[in-house]
Amino acid sequence: MIVNNGLRVWKPNATVAAVVERDGRFLMVEEDTPDGRRLNQPAGHLERGETLVQAVVRETREESGWLFTPHGLTGIYLADRPDSDITYLRFAFHGDALPPPAPPRLDDGIVAVHWLSRDEIAAEAARLRSPVVLRCIDDYLAGILYPLELIRDLR
Repeated sequence: MIVNNGLRVWKPNATVAAVVERDGRFLMVEEDTPDGRRLNQPAGHLERGETLVQAVVRETREESGWLFTPHGLTGIYLADRPDSDITYLRFAFHGDALPPPAPPRLDDGIVAVHWLSRDEIAAEAARLRSPVVLRCIDDYLAGILYPLELIRDLR
């Protein structure tokens, strides 16, 4: 909740995530969080002035070093953070990625980049940043693939 003039205002946190599959394995980052070490897709917050596509390309590069090219939207997910008044609105994109051209300098808190199978990710369910992480992968594998033209940036 955001407090504005003494009033509590609810605003979801807009985030983006990249679902990148290569040879049956998915690009994942391992990160230190206030809840301990967690696994996530390359993901992060939409910043003022950027489009959703620009945000997911930037976040993927910053968190993994990989150069992401989104091909479409897999889904939009609304999820509450347990034991908190924080709600996340996640836009998950699918696409391809090229390896870093040089050893990347990753965001603070990122400790490793992994390529994991869906089963390996599911086996780490307790360490996922959120249940939405596996849901995005399962939706992608189920063929939920919307074109980028679904998104309209009217600014």
